[in-house]
Amino acid sequence: MTKTNPEVNAQSVSRSRDGWEFSKYDRTWRLNKNVIIELEWLDDLTEVLRNSFLNTLYFYAVNSSSSHAQNMMYRAKHFFLFTGGRLDTNVLLEFRANLNPSTEHYLGALRGFFVTWYRQGHPGVSEKFFKTLQGWTLKGNEKGRAVLQMDSQKGPLTDIEMQGVLDGVITCYSKRRLRLVTVALILTLLYTGRRSIQIVTLKIKDIQATKRNGITGYEINFPRAKQWHALWRSTFKAYAIDEDLWLILQLQVADTVKNLQLLVEFPLSNALIQELPLFADFTSISSRTTEKELLDLLQFDYVHASVNICNTALARFSEIHQVFSERTGEPLNLTSRRFRSTLGTNLARQGYGISVVAEALDHSDLQNAGCYIKSLSDIVERIDKAVAQQLAPFAQAFQGALVKSEQEAIRGKDRSSRISNGQVNVGTCGSYGFCGALAPVACYTCTHFQPWVDGPHEQVLNELLASSDRVWGVTQDFKVASANDRLILAVTEVVRRCEVAKKESAHG
Repeated sequence: MTKTNPEVNAQSVSRSRDGWEFSKYDRTWRLNKNVIIELEWLDDLTEVLRNSFLNTLYFYAVNSSSSHAQNMMYRAKHFFLFTGGRLDTNVLLEFRANLNPSTEHYLGALRGFFVTWYRQGHPGVSEKFFKTLQGWTLKGNEKGRAVLQMDSQKGPLTDIEMQGVLDGVITCYSKRRLRLVTVALILTLLYTGRRSIQIVTLKIKDIQATKRNGITGYEINFPRAKQWHALWRSTFKAYAIDEDLWLILQLQVADTVKNLQLLVEFPLSNALIQELPLFADFTSISSRTTEKELLDLLQFDYVHASVNICNTALARFSEIHQVFSERTGEPLNLTSRRFRSTLGTNLARQGYGISVVAEALDHSDLQNAGCYIKSLSDIVERIDKAVAQQLAPFAQAFQGALVKSEQEAIRGKDRSSRISNGQVNVGTCGSYGFCGALAPVACYTCTHFQPWVDGPHEQVLNELLASSDRVWGVTQDFKVASANDRLILAVTEVVRRCEVAKKESAHG
């Protein structure tokens, strides 16, 4: 419950730019579905500073984006906790001296807040304080450190890691271990590199099929984010997607509509359906909700899922299916930011300039896109046989089970389960369902594959490496030539395990 001063009348209630009502005198401000500002810490300030701070923050809450207002609150709280609630030139100098080059941007962000405080005439910020702050040149937030260092925990994912995530999500969905909404969220993050807030702000009408010159295309009309003074869903930028993602999102659309129709007693018109969130939170909807009430809620983000749903989806996937990094041998740390930085890095690697990278990532300027261009020298070269042997145990791309012979395999007595390389058999498929994948190459990363110890897996590996070399020779395109790198690691791991099994059998 929000605590409100009982003496405050209804006229003190305002709306954030995202349409949520709050009072300046509340101890908690809810500015949108994802932003809550807690203000109980202000009790430690003097009454004069507390009132001036609230008036200044209130200006940000009403006139700027909710996330920007929240950021100002966090920076100010950090400042006042350090200074013991004091606000003068001496503590300002002490605060700056306590910062280092990587944290100086804290004060840079806060400077605008104190400038607004002073210029609006609220007591507490002296002219000397104001001029001292204005006279400093402060470092901005360091851009793209994880990208520049190709950080294995926070930076861009490699192609092998990305393929591992994609294969894992599809496998889990096919086995019904992941819900549709989780798959739709992860694939949207993976394919588009968009911020989580942009994804949860989507409405059904934003998923579009287009037809130009008789050719059908698909796109998502993403609401823009990090536009400080823009209203909720007021600016958009289209992003082209492939048919596979579009089909998954159509399933998500149908699921959202079905779930809402089960809750309300009136039929959903097509016009209303178009206004529904793609990823919804219908906890506030019941059979008593009228169509007018629902339409009012749809004007803002009240029934949209919170931004945390994206982190929850990635955590759920990581919980039931671990994707290992070939760089560390450890399970991947998956965040939406990593998919975003992967998109920027891949575009730079393909030769696109800073303007194209900034456009693809929906940056308002070029300063944040420069790190992707600078990171090119750190990108690894193509995989050969020696490198594959080193990386294969770490990547754990092989997901099946090695068997000594066909007789030990699941479906081993079924001759139709044999998997051939076109000349001889290499293993057994343990799945009883239909599979349209290209055998045997696609089988080595499949959980149903049971390679035989005596199978000609080295031949398969050599053919894959030779194919990669041929593609590179023709295209000189790193990304195209490396398309089967994860598969190469999987086959290499099978070859290694077969060698170990043969040695153990010889000594047994």
